[in-house]
Amino acid sequence: MKPNIHLPLTIILLTFLLLSGCGQTQNNPGNQTDWALALHGGAGTISPDMPDSLKQQYYDGLRQALRVGEIILREGGSALDAVEAVVRNLEDNPLFNAGHGSVFTSEGKHELDAAIMDGSTLAAGALTGLTTVKNPVSLARIVMEESPHIFFSGSGAEEFASQTGVERVDNDYFHTDSRYIQWRRTQPDNAFQYHEEWLEGDKFGTVGAVALDAGGRLAAATSTGGMTNKRFGRVGDVPIIGSGTFANHLVAISATGWGEQIMRNVSANTIANYMEFRNTSVDDAMNYVLTERLNPGDAGFVAVDRKGNISMQMNTLGMYRGSINSRGEHVVMIWETE
Repeated sequence: MKPNIHLPLTIILLTFLLLSGCGQTQNNPGNQTDWALALHGGAGTISPDMPDSLKQQYYDGLRQALRVGEIILREGGSALDAVEAVVRNLEDNPLFNAGHGSVFTSEGKHELDAAIMDGSTLAAGALTGLTTVKNPVSLARIVMEESPHIFFSGSGAEEFASQTGVERVDNDYFHTDSRYIQWRRTQPDNAFQYHEEWLEGDKFGTVGAVALDAGGRLAAATSTGGMTNKRFGRVGDVPIIGSGTFANHLVAISATGWGEQIMRNVSANTIANYMEFRNTSVDDAMNYVLTERLNPGDAGFVAVDRKGNISMQMNTLGMYRGSINSRGEHVVMIWETE
């Protein structure tokens, strides 16, 4: 009998395919979940020594927002509906730097940014410099669905809002005492705080959510008040499609952190491109951006891929985050290990 010389070649080929990434979880049909949701509420130098009562408030806020999205997805709602509702909930929570809890600009007022993106169509809506819109994420969705444009800024964004039915508020609505105290600390020398603020024990909050629905559609939404004491007209990563917010047929991503660094690396889109062109997992792609493109202390991300795999990673000391899926897997965390 002649030896079967083809068998070793077959084994070698299969081994090569596995090692080259073809066996990653996003390509495994058995790993599919019906729906999945992840969110964040900001990243930075979050001290583990924070009072237990405050820590519990953050946990409760994250769980409440997750519950809002869970109900929508469990009942067959869309990923877009879920991420909008989750981010609205976080915008209404004064603990987070978005909506009601937004930080102060150098002029002592509030300017808000938001974006939303539908991964199934690449439709997107974004806004920057809002001053009277209670829930910027909802206006971003109206931009996406009802405007021929994607991005409005400043007075133009306010004018667009006036042509819609979104709820309006006085700028003082966004005031919280904790943010005011934080802002006052920057005033004696008119310091422009960005990355250095984290080194002093504070954080940059941005809220965001990503979701996969039962129809296989992905969506991402992000909202922020920006950075404390930001100067006139400053725009961060959140409303820049591909930087702080991105969704396509493979993955939905929302970022939080130092906006300038996230923008320089077009971070959310880089994660998606790395997945697509390297045929790798969302975990590996996110890790690549955090370790090879960004510096320690720069950012954090939440993402969900088309199979429902969730990744939540940061290179900061902490990130307010949580996730849930149709299999009942649920987590809410602040630090790397808890």
